Amino acid sequence: MEIISWNVNGIRACIKKRFLKWLKKEKPDILCIQEIKAQEKDFSKIKKELSKYNYNFYINPAKKKGYAGTSIFSKIKPLRAIYGIKNKEYDKEGRVITLEFPTFFLINVYVPNSGRGLPRLSYRKKWDRVFLSYLKRLNKKKPLIICGDFNVAHEKIDLARPEQNYNKTAGYTQIEIDDFEDMLKAGFIDTFRSLHKNKKAYTYWSYMFNARAKNIGWRIDYFLVSKRFFKAVKDSFILSKVKSSDHCPIKLKLKIYI
Repeated sequence: MEIISWNVNGIRACIKKRFLKWLKKEKPDILCIQEIKAQEKDFSKIKKELSKYNYNFYINPAKKKGYAGTSIFSKIKPLRAIYGIKNKEYDKEGRVITLEFPTFFLINVYVPNSGRGLPRLSYRKKWDRVFLSYLKRLNKKKPLIICGDFNVAHEKIDLARPEQNYNKTAGYTQIEIDDFEDMLKAGFIDTFRSLHKNKKAYTYWSYMFNARAKNIGWRIDYFLVSKRFFKAVKDSFILSKVKSSDHCPIKLKLKIYI
């Protein structure tokens, strides 16, 4: 079974960059996308195309048009879909979709960015705390697969220029690092880093300064799983050659099929 996660940085823009051709080639069992920047009506073309491949379709758009939002395409119909984390303050941005399957929960998340100059860092910290509480509640019922854009580079190996960015740039402040560390301490495993301990690989490159060509990147997109579920993980990949967004897709291969 294969699950792919991808921050598409606007699904309408990504479609113009051969998104549907890429999807037809990859054919994941489940595709989780973030930062869709669209409402449900904007997905009509995609839904028509996906109907050929028997995908079930779930979307959690932000109330603000052209901003944030998440979506999941799944060939396996879940027991139920949960939109948001049951918090009015945070759910208006459409950042989380949870699908419940018989043996696990799948959570697709687009974590808030602290912003240039860190104006949203305090908002981000509160969001991290509420989100972790949500994960802990679900984890008591079934193991979790959590994927998406976490907007944080966990360690020095996870970004090209750690010294230049530490405590200055969104995604690499000690507050964000500590909050991510709290998730790992709560019993969740970073699958890519656990399987590829010393591998330098990135999932995001700024559109500025020719960063992708120079490979000046960040690893801020993750697949985390509950510790007790890690035995079901076969491999965790970064699909860095896919260039239809400023992020690339990541893939989780499982030993099981639902």
